[in-house]
Amino acid sequence: MSEIEGLLQEYARFVNLPWEENLAGPQKVWFAIYDPAQERRLRLRVQEFESATVRAKHGCILEDLTDSFAEWMAKHEYREEYFAQPDDMELALQDYGTYLKDRVTKVLESSEGNDNTVVALLGIGSLFGLTSASALLEAIAPAIRGRLLVFFPGRRDGSNYRLLDARDGWNYLAVPIEAPSRT
Repeated sequence: MSEIEGLLQEYARFVNLPWEENLAGPQKVWFAIYDPAQERRLRLRVQEFESATVRAKHGCILEDLTDSFAEWMAKHEYREEYFAQPDDMELALQDYGTYLKDRVTKVLESSEGNDNTVVALLGIGSLFGLTSASALLEAIAPAIRGRLLVFFPGRRDGSNYRLLDARDGWNYLAVPIEAPSRT
């Protein structure tokens, strides 16, 4: 069985479990952890995760952040200046973090997102080197009503998560979902 097939089966089992009520936002976050080399295979099967969610009688909203930087930069007033002097972009990247927070919070608070909905974040690896995934998750946690599924290309060691197997990781309260061979 492939890693993504195992992850899908584990997710299908997990999403069918009863959901605890009265959890804090960070406790409503699920990390579907997979090897970064499996990103394309995961993307080919992301609709199957949605189907598993619907079969478990939950709503599902997919938010793909992969192109978020390009979309944000294309609308930025000073984009040409930043392309000419990329070293000057540090302050703008703080604005990008705010843009992401607002974008994901809007999805979490949408009328479709409710206490019985899984909002799935795809493309979190595309934030690497631009903004902090951990800061984004901490900022949006209070807006989580149902569950937040983060497709997480990386590794876990206890509660320490390493996005894209980066040297530095962070501690987070997320519930890990991993293929059986990875546990």
